[in-house]
Amino acid sequence: MVAPEDGLAGPGGDSVPMKEETSASLMDGWVSGLSEREEGGGAAWATVKPTTKAPRTSARRFPGLPALALDRASSVPLYRQIYEGYRTAIAERRLRAGQLMPSTRGLAEELGLSRIPVLNAFEQLIAEGYLEARTGAGTYVSNSLSGASGAAEGSQRGAPGPSPPQGHSRRLSRVAEHLDSIQPWFKATGAFVVGNAGIDHFPYATWTRLLSRHARGMTANLLRYGPALGYEPFREAVADYLRTTRAMRCEASQIMVVSGSQQALAICARALLDPGDEIWTEDPGYHGGRAALQLAGAQAIPVPVDGDGLVVSVGLAKAPRARAALVTPSHQYPMGATMSTARRVQLLKWARSRGAWIIEDDYDSEYRYDSLPPGALQGLDRDGRVVYVGTFSKVLFPSLRLGYIVIPTDLVEKFTNVRRAMDLCPPSFLQAVLADFLREGHFALHIRRMRRRYRERRAALVEAVRTTLGEDFRILGEQAGMHLVVELPPGLSDHFVAKAAAEAELWTVPLSWCYTGRGSRQGLVLGYGGTSVPEIHAGVRRLAEVIRTVRDGRSGR
Repeated sequence: MVAPEDGLAGPGGDSVPMKEETSASLMDGWVSGLSEREEGGGAAWATVKPTTKAPRTSARRFPGLPALALDRASSVPLYRQIYEGYRTAIAERRLRAGQLMPSTRGLAEELGLSRIPVLNAFEQLIAEGYLEARTGAGTYVSNSLSGASGAAEGSQRGAPGPSPPQGHSRRLSRVAEHLDSIQPWFKATGAFVVGNAGIDHFPYATWTRLLSRHARGMTANLLRYGPALGYEPFREAVADYLRTTRAMRCEASQIMVVSGSQQALAICARALLDPGDEIWTEDPGYHGGRAALQLAGAQAIPVPVDGDGLVVSVGLAKAPRARAALVTPSHQYPMGATMSTARRVQLLKWARSRGAWIIEDDYDSEYRYDSLPPGALQGLDRDGRVVYVGTFSKVLFPSLRLGYIVIPTDLVEKFTNVRRAMDLCPPSFLQAVLADFLREGHFALHIRRMRRRYRERRAALVEAVRTTLGEDFRILGEQAGMHLVVELPPGLSDHFVAKAAAEAELWTVPLSWCYTGRGSRQGLVLGYGGTSVPEIHAGVRRLAEVIRTVRDGRSGR
């Protein structure tokens, strides 16, 4: 029979009665076009009271469930219409296995019916195995349907969507057509994920305590739309941190909170560049940055990097009228160079004389192992030409999705307008939590601890590469950050190796994929931040086997 509940399951499976404001947020989109008449349903009958009000719709109370129309002028009983509607929704996968159904009382009230037709429909669906009742928890779409398939019912999982109409164009934008699909090395799991932090040593207890504090003390302000720039106490904490650790010149009023550096780059591109504008990009460089520029219609001009960073003289020769430059001066991605002071001054001089912009992507400058972190390029800027991008997702945990932009004062309003057109404002709750994490010293303590961990992991990776792969495999960029580059000897294709490594559950990014110009080098970008020392040793051994297999295959053995 139908589970005797009229609410949701509480802790331990106890039934919790649904208040009006709770049920209003449960399930959506149910019934339209209700008329009034008496209706019999099998052995039961229902009386619907006449009303002159507008037809009810359950969208207020049942969000997430498919719309279902009842025709009260039909000869088909109401219980049968409800039954057929849900059976079809389950067969078409609009209702999925394990999905919670509304209580019969709540649904009957919303439809303006007695409870009997709804009970009859649910009893029939349970008898046929479409629904299952869980005592004290409610009624759910049956889990046994998760792998079922049939001509009438279809399948609960993996059923194809509707076929595109024949004879009609499926043309997309040129940008969408030309953006790269996900590569095989990004589908792999296991060692050497680039950009992963060491979440095995994250201070879970401290973070959970701060989460609980803010959850218990939740205020209405955290639930409303927030400022487009972000939660002010968090922006103040970030400004204090940047002035102290990065030698930056900034105030909280210049900081815009975003969902990681990728969104920051997208906003910068939209705010600073028009379609067709030229922008210098490092070659090799961050592929995600080029994708953000591509979405904005900008033309990336690849400029080589050397041990001092982006070679400004080459940029001037290739694109003297470029509107901007995208650089990673503190830790060049992927090669690991730090931009020299002379090169920084040269770049700032170019921006000032040409009225150009510099986007400084400072993605992991917190981690240096043989020297102090260099100051930010923005701290040397006296003309408001540098837009600084930073992120907490790289140094804390990737799913945090919190980053920031430090905007020149006179551009804040324009950047804010671009941001509002994209997503209005960032969510406030995690900003409030992270503000306390910064203010109370937990962030600084975590960085110090992780710097020691990453130094150990870097040393383990360098040693494993040298002893297992040999001297033919040169290591580059190991002085800082959470990744390094292993240059491959002649005759090995990094694309072939990376694809084969992905099949062995190793995440190795081919260095040549980071290039857009000619003369790309063959190598592998290996992350070690999220890989433990034992995993590093095992991963390098598997990588050596992969390389041996690729070599044997290319030599015909």
